[in-house]
Amino acid sequence: MEDKPKTPVPTRPAVATMLRLQFEPAHDRWLLLSPQGTVQLNAPAAEILRRCDGRRSIDEIVAELEVAFACDALRNDVCNFLVQARQRGWLQ
Repeated sequence: MEDKPKTPVPTRPAVATMLRLQFEPAHDRWLLLSPQGTVQLNAPAAEILRRCDGRRSIDEIVAELEVAFACDALRNDVCNFLVQARQRGWLQ
């Protein structure tokens, strides 16, 4: 079985310009809005994407999340999510 090539993630990831993060209070959920439709994000995905503003580095995003959730060793999970988000076109 062949490994899928990984899409490189920028060192300072940003949500793609055609997308918008929006909190939906009626459902207590973050959404990722695009011209093609809406994606309902789970809490970890929303927390990561909310920090993808093009200013924060991956190290800064990981450090903020580790403090926010009082948990260390989140780097692999965050990086794996960022690769998937890039492959889906959510990051520029």
